[in-house]
Amino acid sequence: MALRSGRSFSLLVLACALLVIKTNAFHLNSPGQRQTDLAKLSQAISTTAKPSRVEIEKAAGQGDKQPTKSSNDPGLAGVSGQQTDPKAECKCYTNCPLLTHNPEVRDRLAKLTETRNYPMFVAEKAAKYLIDDVWGNMGDSVAAKERLVILGAGWGAAAVLKGIDTNRYDVTVISPRNYFLFTPMLAGSAVGTVNVRSITQPIRDFNANANYLEAAAKEINPEKQIIKCTGLTVQDNSEIDEFEVPYDRLIVSVGARVNTFGIKGVEEYCSYLKQVDHARKIRRKIVSLFERANLPGTPEEEIEKLLSFAIIGAGPTGVEFAGELRDYVEEEGPKYYPHLLKHVRIKLIEATPVVLRPFDKTLQDAAVEALTIKPSGNSAHLFSEEIAELVVNKKVMEVSQDFIKLEDGRDIPYGLAVWAGGIGPLEITLDLIARIGGRQVINQNVARGKLAVDPWHRVIDAKGKIFAIGDCAANQGGPLPATAQVAAQQGEFLAHILNVGNHTIGFENGVQLPPKKVLGQTQLADSIAALSTGEDEYLAPFQYLDLGVLAYTGRFSALAQLQMAPTEAGRVKAKGKVGFGLWRSIYLIKQTSLRNQMLVFLDWCKARMFGRDITLID
Repeated sequence: MALRSGRSFSLLVLACALLVIKTNAFHLNSPGQRQTDLAKLSQAISTTAKPSRVEIEKAAGQGDKQPTKSSNDPGLAGVSGQQTDPKAECKCYTNCPLLTHNPEVRDRLAKLTETRNYPMFVAEKAAKYLIDDVWGNMGDSVAAKERLVILGAGWGAAAVLKGIDTNRYDVTVISPRNYFLFTPMLAGSAVGTVNVRSITQPIRDFNANANYLEAAAKEINPEKQIIKCTGLTVQDNSEIDEFEVPYDRLIVSVGARVNTFGIKGVEEYCSYLKQVDHARKIRRKIVSLFERANLPGTPEEEIEKLLSFAIIGAGPTGVEFAGELRDYVEEEGPKYYPHLLKHVRIKLIEATPVVLRPFDKTLQDAAVEALTIKPSGNSAHLFSEEIAELVVNKKVMEVSQDFIKLEDGRDIPYGLAVWAGGIGPLEITLDLIARIGGRQVINQNVARGKLAVDPWHRVIDAKGKIFAIGDCAANQGGPLPATAQVAAQQGEFLAHILNVGNHTIGFENGVQLPPKKVLGQTQLADSIAALSTGEDEYLAPFQYLDLGVLAYTGRFSALAQLQMAPTEAGRVKAKGKVGFGLWRSIYLIKQTSLRNQMLVFLDWCKARMFGRDITLID
């Protein structure tokens, strides 16, 4: 009781302090000055021929690789579309969403779009989660709701669904799957540490007032504001229906596909780890390989090949799967296949010199040590000295049915090859870029096959009707990390600005403006943001709050790099058992429902007490 009272008192104090801020936050600019500034905005909108698919796909072929950027890289072209004349002596704010040569307007827009002060930004987030989300009310129901369509059922879409005001919007979700997937734990489900049903949740649970269509969006027509879909209804047989869905606002949150970078044989012979079906396929394959190797008369050379597991890509997905696979072999192998364990080899192949690039160097070294450590305990004698090997700075040139060919000419035999080498754009994303044309293709040198968006996640040149979040969207400085954390924050932000921003007044004099605040609809977090931006008329743009990264490395060890402040000194780093405790605690808390939390916890307990299920029954 004391704890609850103390928390309530703290919230009350915070509320009072922030309300004082709110009182003063709306006197930063006079209405007269704002109208004068807006009248000076540039009206020129550039026109560029629509790109060919070859141009877009060439840009998209770089996949998820980060390009080298110079210090004066302008990032994405502005929302207004005015291109800076290279002969003009004007030093425009390069990341400004509204390029203009008027110094007063340019300074105002620069202030609005620059990175907000970190302590104030954290206070803004705290106000949102502790006050606005808890005590805030949805708006009044409107007579004519706008039709809001959301494509996808991932992290970004789920965040939008949880926050969107269905009193204002008639919400429809279109996705081939009717569930949300907690992707960070997919590696564990691929070896049976957790059940895939424990990390999925029906998408309808996120918003009971939204309509869900189990269908695949095939084509978006931005001119007619129509989405062409193919619906799949599976009963005794499969019936395919094609239909169209109109929209007033569209949120594209379709994610990305696996990027093979054109390497021969990857699509034919490698397994992926991005969807539930991928995890199930890998789990069945692992069990089947051990069963085949156990058959009488199997040559030793064939056993060596069958029990060689190759993981291509040493990012978080590859490293976590390698750790989970090693756990599976060391914990279940002695019970079921003790005579086969000496043949098991796990190879983690990485084209660059480092593993887990987002992590600090000390944590990268800890990951290498954890993955390659020799087996220990009562069963150590059953294994070879090196069960796992890390092959770095070696590109995969080709994958055949039996071997992986590296650039140094080395052939690695395998029974299972898992590709974790990066992501690329979906066909529907490339098609939409081509249909919009204009600055979408201009910005592909930065966006690389993703939809170029302004700081409010409006798709550039889509007239404020289309938004994009997650792995299919590229911000001004280039795409943010392709993580669940980024997509979820973008989804929360987009739901907020759709609820409180005025998008019907998106243009003045032919220039797209930032979303305007609606009188009486702004929240406490908006008022705090206004102090940082100095702007009380427009909503603050999206800003990513890096909370850190986690990775499981096997044998009850994990890495945790928590970002407490935006500096090197602000990083809290943990590894080993401490990192493992943080990893499990955070992932358990981040489950989307109490049901999932209980199921995941029980799965962990079952795996620890009784071992993983090796039956081939789904």
